[in-house]
Amino acid sequence: MRDFRFSIPTSINFGKSALDALPAELDKIGARKIMICYGSDRIRKSGLLSRVEGLLEKSKKEYILFGGAQANPRYTHALEGVKIAREYNPDCLLAIGGGSVIDTAKAIAIGAVNEGDLWDIWCYKIKETRALKVGCILTIPAAGSETSDSAVLTNDLLSDKRGHSSDKFICSFAIMNPEFTLTLPGYQIACGVVDIMMHTLDRYFYQPCLQSNAMTDGISESLLRTVIEYGKRAYEKCDYESMSELMWAGSLSHNNLTGLGGGREFAVHQLGHELSAMFDVAHGASLSAVWGSWARYVLDKDVARFERYAKKVWHVTGEGRQAALKGIEATEKYFSSLDMPVGLKDLVGEQSDETLKTLADKCSRNRTRVVGEFSRLDEKALYEVYKSANK
Repeated sequence: MRDFRFSIPTSINFGKSALDALPAELDKIGARKIMICYGSDRIRKSGLLSRVEGLLEKSKKEYILFGGAQANPRYTHALEGVKIAREYNPDCLLAIGGGSVIDTAKAIAIGAVNEGDLWDIWCYKIKETRALKVGCILTIPAAGSETSDSAVLTNDLLSDKRGHSSDKFICSFAIMNPEFTLTLPGYQIACGVVDIMMHTLDRYFYQPCLQSNAMTDGISESLLRTVIEYGKRAYEKCDYESMSELMWAGSLSHNNLTGLGGGREFAVHQLGHELSAMFDVAHGASLSAVWGSWARYVLDKDVARFERYAKKVWHVTGEGRQAALKGIEATEKYFSSLDMPVGLKDLVGEQSDETLKTLADKCSRNRTRVVGEFSRLDEKALYEVYKSANK
């Protein structure tokens, strides 16, 4: 087991009465002026926004609204938020929504109080020194941004999607009521299921795979089994029990708990980011479209690891490479059962070889980096994974 530091500074309020804690959570961080970030008018139509406004008004909090966050959150939209935040000078950004809304709030939180262009900060050319406080009311179990130190932005001027990690914009608190998720469409639930699974899978497969990491491995495998079971149930019939399991699993999957003592692979996320940047497809769908091709390409780096995954998570029979392949196939079959793509044809249609090379070039940042830890993938290897996914 590798050395690690683990901290969960986010205060979690979970359940049907979770929203009642909002005024107290704002008081804890000294927030009197709130900038509410959200996506569509769905939160207004559902009545959630009016409930939040009522609580803020009753507790004598000032607030303004900033809507319009989209899936694959946009850099230009975040810049609009930065401008408003600099003028309004809020004490806290309150995100109401899923990962895209929370990530937008996180971007505004650092962009509003640091010098320099937000994209330069996002690409680590400039280091942020502070951030506004961020809190969230989660409505979509998926990204895990409510407890993670990560956020993702798509620069719509450059067609470039990148992640940024900072302990400065970790949410101070998260309000998590599964009731807020019960009107989600099946496709959005399925995308969330894939994203939750991938946040753990991209930690589960790391190199070297240390056999002494039993506790973390056990947590990861249990979480995956839970998401597989309740994700299917939620997709077929969205109910409180299923969504509560998914909501909590999403938070645990991306707060680093499932990677303690190990490493972070995240090659599949990088492959998926390029698909989202080029085609503006849903994040979860971009991941399911390439995971199987990535897994087969890197399988021989550690067959035993894939065999363990197949047996512990999918309960397959057999030994060695045969069992490992069964585990990969079981994962793809599960994605398909959620109507998630398992190849580029399913996602965006068959692509030209030129497009695949462009994707690989962009993923390797013009051949200046290799991706992943389990297996280090250069531009040529990335192209092979995209090529395999294109069959």
